[in-house]
Amino acid sequence: MSATINGVSGPMQGVRILDLSIAATGPLAVALLADQGAEVIKVERPGIGDIGRWVGVSVNGMSALFLACNRGKRSIAVDAHREEGRDVVRRLARDCDVVVQNFRPGVMDRLGLGYDDLRAENEGLVYVSLSGFGPDGPYADKSAYDTVIQAYGGFGANQADPADGTPVFLRQTAADKVTALTAAQAITAALFARERGHGGQHVELSMLDAVVSFLWADAAGNEVLLDSDHSQASSFVASFRPFRFSDGWGIATPTGDADFAGICRALHVDGYDDPRVATIGQRIQHRELMSEIMDRCYRNAATMTTKEAMARLEAERVPCGVVLAPAELPDDPHARAIGLFVDRPHPVAGRTRLPRHPNRFHGTPAGLGAGAPALGEHTNEVLTELGLGERIAELRDAGVVG
Repeated sequence: MSATINGVSGPMQGVRILDLSIAATGPLAVALLADQGAEVIKVERPGIGDIGRWVGVSVNGMSALFLACNRGKRSIAVDAHREEGRDVVRRLARDCDVVVQNFRPGVMDRLGLGYDDLRAENEGLVYVSLSGFGPDGPYADKSAYDTVIQAYGGFGANQADPADGTPVFLRQTAADKVTALTAAQAITAALFARERGHGGQHVELSMLDAVVSFLWADAAGNEVLLDSDHSQASSFVASFRPFRFSDGWGIATPTGDADFAGICRALHVDGYDDPRVATIGQRIQHRELMSEIMDRCYRNAATMTTKEAMARLEAERVPCGVVLAPAELPDDPHARAIGLFVDRPHPVAGRTRLPRHPNRFHGTPAGLGAGAPALGEHTNEVLTELGLGERIAELRDAGVVG
């Protein structure tokens, strides 16, 4: 079950994870660890399974979301609302290093599957609770899907239309994914602490915490420095906008002094050697002149083809790039050269394409796990491993497992 490349197992080999989560946040966090070699058992509700199976583009009942977020896992269908089902979950948790769940605060405790319940039989357990607003405060019980957290956590306002202030939401589940990345790091940190003798622990992470932490790093300058004069936008990239060329779009980032001068030379714009804009400090002080020069850059860019502009910008060593749609990226020569995408067949969905695992471990290589499982595909297998093989028919007939 461990992900391997050329016979070398990933860094999480030997770690067992029980994934009780649904949709995107928890499943994606665990999928990344499965790529790294963790053995994952995913518990789903009989009949309907993870709601992520039903969201977005799908082929033969396998959604792209579910496939991307549940690669490398085994699926067991168990009704945890029934005592016999909860017993199965508890048996699984006894031999796991990590349990991940993303239900509203209190739900798992009421089912008898909370941290204290499972820790009683597994003291070294790392139990991860993911939620929208966290376990405390007036919003703890609020329903919190991605867009709600994008709104409350600042993404919507950060992306707002500068002309009229209309909030703009990222057209992806950005809050879910930021939380997933934060959760994956937290899980490995908790396991590392356990290895150092600190034992298991309960890790709580809210989507709100993850999003605000992510946003505050570079998009809340005036909110970080409370004594600022507010003469600049909180996000230092707020004024960046794409260049429109005669046949496409691109971006160039004139942060450093050499970059600014290079953009001007590449786009045939003079004035960059004016002492009032020669340094980043001077450009901040003389924003109107800087804006006028950049406006000329944008006008001149519109007369060039993308190929011509990119060649001139690259010759000046200016950070730049063309704007590609997801459908175009796999055919880009750099993406092809580095093997950015992995194509392989799936028994249900047919042809699939996913990006490779992003971390390149040279000592313990990671790799994409096997294709996402069908609902309950491994129920018999897992129950047999638990010593319940003789009860499979009984549990199926009773609707406890599927």
